[in-house]
Amino acid sequence: MKQKELKRELKNRHVQLIAIGGTIGTGLFLGSGAAISKAGPSILLVYLIVGTALFFVMRSLGEMLLSNAGYQSFTDFATDYIGSWAGYVTGWTYWFCWIMTAMADVIAVGVYVRYWFDIPQWIPTLIAIILLLLLNLLTVKLFGELEFWFAIIKVITIIALIVIGIFLIIIGFETDTGHVSVSNIWSHGGIFPNGMIGFLFAFQMVVFSFVGVELVGVAAAETSNPEKNIPSAINKIPIRILLFYVGAIFVILCINPWTELSATNSPFVQVFTLAGIPLASGIINFVVLTSAASAGNSGLFSTSRMMYNLSKNHLGPKFLSTLNKNFVPGNALFISSIVVSIGALLSYIIPDTAFSIVTTISAICFIWVWSIILITHIIYLRKRPDLHKTSIFKAPLAPFVNYVVLIFFVAVLVVMLISEETRIAVLLTPIWFIILFITYALRKKK
Repeated sequence: MKQKELKRELKNRHVQLIAIGGTIGTGLFLGSGAAISKAGPSILLVYLIVGTALFFVMRSLGEMLLSNAGYQSFTDFATDYIGSWAGYVTGWTYWFCWIMTAMADVIAVGVYVRYWFDIPQWIPTLIAIILLLLLNLLTVKLFGELEFWFAIIKVITIIALIVIGIFLIIIGFETDTGHVSVSNIWSHGGIFPNGMIGFLFAFQMVVFSFVGVELVGVAAAETSNPEKNIPSAINKIPIRILLFYVGAIFVILCINPWTELSATNSPFVQVFTLAGIPLASGIINFVVLTSAASAGNSGLFSTSRMMYNLSKNHLGPKFLSTLNKNFVPGNALFISSIVVSIGALLSYIIPDTAFSIVTTISAICFIWVWSIILITHIIYLRKRPDLHKTSIFKAPLAPFVNYVVLIFFVAVLVVMLISEETRIAVLLTPIWFIILFITYALRKKK
């Protein structure tokens, strides 16, 4: 009997919007408040730096995926070029990355719901997990459609925010905190109000804001025309960064001085409340709620597909490689959902710090995954210059830029270790890698 395979049911519009959805999530809508409180207006520069670094990571990922039609994710080429341990550790780390990210997303759902209802944060968090599991158990085409419409809502909201913001700047709108003006960028302590320390400490949350940018690579196995769709999605990343991140945050900082924004709430919601437009803030809260649900949806999609691929390649329990009647890895989805439910538990035990802890761990693990992509690409360039020469999607400035970005990632980890807020998570994360290396050694011994 022929084994079921994942269906290639994602069209170009699905892949494009999954790529957008992956770059607009909880890190931007909720986490940017904490980042702004640390860096002030220099947060715009932080987004540009991290976004540029990840564009080069994505170009390396794109070239590698298209170099071999058999590659379904970066674990495949990590195994080929570095070794089976790299595929095992990176695959399971990517699963763990998205588990942490999905936890952050469902925790954020609880935060947003409390805008309207004064209920314990863990209740809407748990409800969100159950709903997302049920939706993901259906066809991948439905997942693509859901992400398509979720992403459209996010895009329309940010574009509307930018347009309204520009209009308010032009007419010199008066808010409770003063005039809407571009001068708000530098009139409240300058571009670097908290010095270089504040600027550097903002990198953790901004790195987390970009998690999911590589999701287009995971979706490659279910993309109908990867040669066309993957390059198209990756090449549009710089425009999205300028518009969705830099553009939106710039407008927010012009409408209200950065000093008026709370570190614990969404600046996208606060900006309209402070401007005296409460109806708009309620609408935006609904949008960021759907955004968190969308990001959680992507999280379950990624974790289940990574578990499926690991199991199929004999790097995980066999029962995880089975597909249900809808050609969806149901067992992997159930396991991932159960682990994500820890997010609801954290919301109950430590509601004030749960979001910060899981976002830091997620950012560190994603840095590992992105670094493996860059290192694999360096080895690929050295071992297979023939493939690079004939590639239809060559990564620019390689391998030089690969080394530059790797040094940048090390610097970000050092900053996280120095910061008191993120230090505990940095010290805890190596435990995950120790467990992986031990389990890999035991599997290899068997």
